[in-house]
Amino acid sequence: MAVDPDLLAYVRELFEGLGPLRTGRMFSGAALYAEGDAMFAMIAASGTVYMKSDATTEAAYLAAGARPFTYTRKEGVREVRALLSLPDSALDDPEEALFWARLSLPPARAAALEKRRRKPRRPARG
Repeated sequence: MAVDPDLLAYVRELFEGLGPLRTGRMFSGAALYAEGDAMFAMIAASGTVYMKSDATTEAAYLAAGARPFTYTRKEGVREVRALLSLPDSALDDPEEALFWARLSLPPARAAALEKRRRKPRRPARG
């Protein structure tokens, strides 16, 4: 199942205050990137918007009623606490949505940096 294009356009509009955004595929949904490679949000195929989180942001998200992203595998349900749902009230409030997006940027930047470090580099041609 793919993400509804209207929902994707709406969510991009909610977060447009971050500057240029790009999208990519993630699970059966869409990832949203700011600052090039900082994946700060994901829209699941279900339509739920999840935000990048870590130990520094998790408590704020959970206090606002966020839920972790989950998916099912043969071994059972897996929970991804690095992706917490955007609080429902933020879906109707661009200022609040932008607050949560900005909160998710530091964990997104850190994850992008770690990914760049792990990615093998091609040797220089010479």
